[in-house]
Amino acid sequence: MLYRVKLGSLGHATFASLSTRNYRLFFTGQLISVSGTWMQTVAQSFLVLQLTHSGTALGLTTAARFAPMFLFGPWGGLIADRLDKRRVLYVTQAAAGLLAAAFAILVGTHVINLPIVYVLATALGLVNVFDNPARQSFISELVPSAQLSNAVTLNSVVMNMSRIFGAAVGGVIAASLGLALCFGLNAVSFAAVLTTLALMSSTEFRLAPRARRQPGQLREGLRYVRTTPELALPLLMIAVIGTLAWEFQVSLPLVASDTFHGGAGTYGAMTSVMGVGAVVGGLVSASRGRVRIQGLSLAAIGWGIAITVAALAPTLTVAFVVLLFVGYGSITFNSYAKTALQLAAAPHMRGRVMALWALAWMGSTPIGGPIVGWVGEVLGARWSLLVGGVPTIVVGLVTYPMLARLDRTRAAGPPAEVAEPARVTASS
Repeated sequence: MLYRVKLGSLGHATFASLSTRNYRLFFTGQLISVSGTWMQTVAQSFLVLQLTHSGTALGLTTAARFAPMFLFGPWGGLIADRLDKRRVLYVTQAAAGLLAAAFAILVGTHVINLPIVYVLATALGLVNVFDNPARQSFISELVPSAQLSNAVTLNSVVMNMSRIFGAAVGGVIAASLGLALCFGLNAVSFAAVLTTLALMSSTEFRLAPRARRQPGQLREGLRYVRTTPELALPLLMIAVIGTLAWEFQVSLPLVASDTFHGGAGTYGAMTSVMGVGAVVGGLVSASRGRVRIQGLSLAAIGWGIAITVAALAPTLTVAFVVLLFVGYGSITFNSYAKTALQLAAAPHMRGRVMALWALAWMGSTPIGGPIVGWVGEVLGARWSLLVGGVPTIVVGLVTYPMLARLDRTRAAGPPAEVAEPARVTASS
């Protein structure tokens, strides 16, 4: 499938969407807050390893965080389609900040134990059920439709810029000043998102029609995806790959500690190196003016090869080099997927479609996290990467002819132009 997206006066400039004030505010808030989230991610992984020395427990912790997405993800998307997305984000971001503060207090007072970690991780997962689809679909209300592809990709870039800083600093802080400070800094970082949301101009939102409350809306969304091949096939790919390959919060701590005999600092450095590769990949992706859906299969093949090579890296130095390509591949695959889904989905369905993306990408972790953790514990840490890399290559090879056929079918007619929603005044 071929989408052509006109980028206005900025042409195909990499940073075109940053010309829109509301999106600049969103970008800034995310950059600060997600940095804090990565500090917490590093701290939480090594907190569990300190408490248990178990890869399986680490996988179960990650599963606890994403289990609510697996169970309730579509409802979060329906809420995003029904309600004011900015107001949803006010609530979810404040709640996530309070949970981070609770983590900081419990770790700092040495009250924390594994069951409490499971409870707090699950609570954060419940928040993310509503936060993720609202945040992803909110982007389409911040920029003109011609800049949507660029904005979606730059949002992935900011996630990885934050990973570089947050994981590296989190690793250093965890190793030198203690885990509690990482959680505390994350709690404070949510103030940035709340502030930037408040500063946005309501008159500049491009609001999609809200879904009216009526029976059967979840079934309607599922039926819509099932009967739209350019949505169904990418979501199936994302589900399989997300289950096994996107488990770096489980695999990298195991590789850092068991294979290379490092600690939180090593894990933070590995995560940051991945982030550097992802930022480069994101900037390249952001400069694209059009998206061929078959590129999703090519991105999967390249990413799977990089993960497989990383699993076989003989030294930490070689692993750092290969992780650059793992990061590059991850954002290339993810930006292709999210852009294709957002552009193919009808505006009033985007919340539900992006909830299914979150369900496939992150909600699959309750299945994949424990599997990857168990494989790493029983067969060796390197296998926790191999079990993701090889299936990703296979998925890319199998789906390439199917997606290429979709592209040829669409190319036979005029390219799909993305209509821009009317600008609507929102209540503040």
